[in-house]
This record gives sequence, structure tokens and C-alpha cells, in this order.
Amino acid sequence: MKERVIALGFFDGVHLGHAALLRRAVEEAARRGCVPAVFTFSRPPKEVVTGIPCPLINSPEDRQGLLRRLFGIKDVLMVPFDREMMTTSWDAFVTDILVKRYHAVHLVAGHDHHFGHKNQGSPELLLEKCAQLGIGCDIIPKVERGGIEVSSTYIRRLVELGQMERAAEFLGHPHVLSQEVKHGRRIGRTIGIPTINLTVPPHVLVPGHGVYAAKACLPDGRELAGVTNVGTRPTVENGTDVTVETFLLDFDGDLYGQTVRLEFYKRMRDEIRFDSLEGLKAQIARDAEAVRALFKK
Repeated sequence: MKERVIALGFFDGVHLGHAALLRRAVEEAARRGCVPAVFTFSRPPKEVVTGIPCPLINSPEDRQGLLRRLFGIKDVLMVPFDREMMTTSWDAFVTDILVKRYHAVHLVAGHDHHFGHKNQGSPELLLEKCAQLGIGCDIIPKVERGGIEVSSTYIRRLVELGQMERAAEFLGHPHVLSQEVKHGRRIGRTIGIPTINLTVPPHVLVPGHGVYAAKACLPDGRELAGVTNVGTRPTVENGTDVTVETFLLDFDGDLYGQTVRLEFYKRMRDEIRFDSLEGLKAQIARDAEAVRALFKK
């Protein structure tokens, strides 16, 4: 039987507030010689209950990647928020699911964590229940930065506005988007500036339209600086489909069909419509120099 220390939460963004929980879980797991884990849902419970879509900072895959890569979480227990889960009482959730099914010996939750049927479980009740069951429990106080509580809600707004530097302050890492590279219209290739095209998956926020300094993390472990355009590509298209298109500096190769992790560092400028592809090419060259200078600092 694999005993686990389990951190509880949805962890959208995997931000500095979550970091306090995750570090505590990893530390306690090391002390006990068991597995650091996270229990989370694939979709936000609120979205399932209300039917109102809630665009998220990260896809489920990116959430898992951040939890594992940045914090060393070994088991990400990402379960569907289905009818069984929705109707499970808070105490049965602790006893039957976390302890009996997933072998929790210690739980870690945030100061505002609510769970179970109609969110009736609270941090206070969790502490009491864990004491009854003879397992450990930590409730982590809220984390603030500059007098502002670190929250997924606040960070979502920053991402929507394209404020990636400020978002990174609250996330503790750059905003990420991982996707398989798709075929675009290959216009960049015709003007000597080949780009990689990613799509924003359903239920994930699109960063504010504009041009960003970014890094692409390739499957082979290389990290390359890039100029990323988020928007509708007004110079080459008149449609409304949003694309995430990146010109990688100092790269010549084929990434089609491979999954690339894009990290957003800074919004450089608005999207501009140019009268010619030559004008676009000249601007991308200027953007590339600005990105190169930024990452040399």
C-alpha cells in the first residue's frame, strides 16, 4: 500500500499561494517516507454545478506538468467531478476517498478550502476529522504579495490583460501554454521567418492580444527565445480565429506534431496591421532584436 501526503485544491495557475501548500506536502512526505500527492479535479466543480464555463489559466496537462516539474509532486490524482463526487458528504470524502481509497496519512489544505456536498466541508472541520482519524493535517494561511492576496482569479485577469511580468510575480513562474505544434498557413516560411503555431485549448484563457517575448521549451530539453504573436494575424488574415504563433530565434528545424511548452515573459507591443509582408518582416526582425536584448539582461 502506497501511503500519501495529499495537498487539496484545484491549483489553477499553480501560483505562490499553492506553492506554500505544495512545499509543505513535499516536506511532510519526505519526513514520513511516503509519496507527495495532489488531489484535484479535471474541471472546476463550480463550472460543473452551474453550467457556466470558467476559462482557466492552464489546461489540465499544464497543471500536472507544473505540479510535477516545479514541486516534485509524484502523484497527481486528477479525477472527474462527477455526480458521485458532487453528492459525497464532506466527511465521507475525507474518510472514504482520501483515506481509504488514496491512503492519505496527512492532508494539506488552504485557509479557504471548501469541499464535499454543497461545499459544506471547511478547514476547521477538516482539522477535526483528521484528528478523529489519527492522521496529520496542515491548514496553510493566505499568501499576499504587496498587500494583494495571491489568487487564481486575480492572475486570470492579469493574463487576459497580457500583463505577463506581473502575472509571473504572483505565479512564481512564467505563464505557460503547452500544445502540439500544428500546421499554419506557412506564410512565415515564404518570407524567411518560419513560425510554430499553437492553439489555445478549450476552457483555457487566451492571453491579451499582442506580441510577447517568450521562450519555447522543446521536447529535447532545449530552450529557445522567441517572438510570440497572440491574435488574429491582421496582416495575413481577416478572420477572427485566434492563433499563438512564435518565431523562434536561432532555430532551423521541424517541430510539427511535437509538444512545445511556451513560456510568456513580457508583452512587447500591440498587434499591428501592416500594408505589406515586407513591413511585417521588418517589424519581426526588430521584435527579435528586442527579445534577444531582454533575455541577455
